Amino acid sequence: MKQKEPKIGAYIDDEERALVADIEGGAELKGKSLLTPERKRELQEIARATINAERTKITIRLSKADLAKLKAQAMREGMPYQTLISSILHKAVS
Repeated sequence: MKQKEPKIGAYIDDEERALVADIEGGAELKGKSLLTPERKRELQEIARATINAERTKITIRLSKADLAKLKAQAMREGMPYQTLISSILHKAVS
């Protein structure tokens, strides 16, 4: 079965849409990084806390809309969406 691409465009504003178009068009990003030093440090701490943990593969059912929103948020934060989901779950149980 062929998977459909998420409709991420429905969940982003004009500025984000322009940024996605620039990135997909191969344009170099100018100005400040989207990833602030504080957020980078936070993500690194989360990664360090989970990198050596034994991992288990799971299957989860999400609505298409929620998954598209997660993918859009992950894109904005510069990480794979699975990592974002794992991070959200880790924060919830910690």
